[in-house]
Amino acid sequence: MEKIRFGTTLYTGENSLKRLEEFDNERVLIVTDQFIAQSKILETVMNHFSSSVETMMFSEVVPDPPIDTIVSGLEKTKEYHPTMLLALGGGSAIDAAKAILYFGLQSGIFEKMPFIVIPTTSGTGSEVTNFSIITDAEKMVKYPLISDDILPTEAILDVSMVMGLPPVQTADTGIDVLTHALEAYVSIEANEVSDMLAEKAIVNVFDYLERAYHDGKDKEAREKMHIASCMAGMAFNLASLGISHGIAHAAGARFHIAHGRLNGILLPHVIRYNSGMTEKNSNVFNETAKKYTKIAKLLGLSAGSPRMGIRSLTNAITFLEKRLNMPTSFSAWGIDRATFKEHKLKISEDALKDRCTMTNPIKPTVEDALFILEKAF
Repeated sequence: MEKIRFGTTLYTGENSLKRLEEFDNERVLIVTDQFIAQSKILETVMNHFSSSVETMMFSEVVPDPPIDTIVSGLEKTKEYHPTMLLALGGGSAIDAAKAILYFGLQSGIFEKMPFIVIPTTSGTGSEVTNFSIITDAEKMVKYPLISDDILPTEAILDVSMVMGLPPVQTADTGIDVLTHALEAYVSIEANEVSDMLAEKAIVNVFDYLERAYHDGKDKEAREKMHIASCMAGMAFNLASLGISHGIAHAAGARFHIAHGRLNGILLPHVIRYNSGMTEKNSNVFNETAKKYTKIAKLLGLSAGSPRMGIRSLTNAITFLEKRLNMPTSFSAWGIDRATFKEHKLKISEDALKDRCTMTNPIKPTVEDALFILEKAF
């Protein structure tokens, strides 16, 4: 038996922000970061609220939100008694809002309330998932928090919120979309619905990411990537992810590389490992390889056999990343061998504890994770 549920109402298309005009007499807690708080984005959003809506803003969110930020958010908002929570920003702002909501509900600081998300990047898909990633900076570990209590009630996908996204962030978040979709597609929890969403998201990435990267004002490309991010999020909320994300969470806490960039470095090597095209796993005709080959065919790549399909797909990903000026290895990013050697074992051990790794199509060992890391170095 499979459970397929989409609990988030989506508002998309032109002027989606008008949805905010329908709220009256609310006490809205807005969770965002300093950049958004000082930008025209916040002003645009605030202008859609009626005069009857009261707002309070917590804008201390930083990338890879640490536990201290969550505690600070709860402490500074506990007397406000919001009737609605609004997350405004990229993945970090959304993850922080989710964690604040979760622990606020658990501690009795908050009561159950509508949770609205307005993403300002096209990458995490967090607006439709019950996932949040928080960081223990002291232990250098990222923890996935997974609970239906943090599934957003509504998501507003207004393209005006992402039109100004710089090329580097466009590339990083876009490759994160691709990784979400590909990992959900081969997850042991994948089903026909998650596959359908993942396939469309993957096609959109290859059709529109490079356009959005080179021309940030290309409205069609921005809209297609915004929807792709959402679809990939819906796919992995159903099917979960895999070892690329498990390693990325562990490595990100230690190397402080942008999450999407990390996944881009790892993804081709993870695909080869999952497909049985490495000396560590040499069963090239496994079912996972056949699914990757189906994606290669969907993209119009050479895929006369699983081996050819895997090679075509990984080459296409690597070439896309190079056209986006992204590093394709840890060393290309600037991680030296000594630093890599110091952290690689702990990263591998932490990756295996990550809940995302549990749904990887091949059950990895610490040695397998080390092998992937070495290939990615």
